[in-house]
Amino acid sequence: MGDEQEQGFVIRDRRGRGDDAPPPPPATSPSPEPPTAESHHGESQAHSGHLPVNFSSFVISMGSSSLMLMGEQLDPQQPAMPLNLPQAKEIIDLLSMLEEKTRGNLTSDEQVVMKDMLYALRMKFVSLTSGKSTLHTP
Repeated sequence: MGDEQEQGFVIRDRRGRGDDAPPPPPATSPSPEPPTAESHHGESQAHSGHLPVNFSSFVISMGSSSLMLMGEQLDPQQPAMPLNLPQAKEIIDLLSMLEEKTRGNLTSDEQVVMKDMLYALRMKFVSLTSGKSTLHTP
């Protein structure tokens, strides 16, 4: 029994990966010490394939939700959501309040993401509520 080695198995999750994505690194044996909150958080991100949660990803997530509520179809494989302009405006108002409350505390990249997202959302909302289409025909 002393010469036997435990044979493990590897699980490869290929959901959400493109054909050109590199394969995940081979699984390593678990460390003898218990995982910390930081290592557990990092492992869940690596295994799920999602970007880390930070201020910019939060703003983009909220903005995407608002765009979907305004009829944008962000995933062509999913059915379009019905218009819900009051809820879309509520998200825009929340992001506006967040912009005001975080003024002076954001990195330049975070400021750009917030400013650009609010601009796009406001223009789309005004376009929908004024009866104009977002597509301009010559």
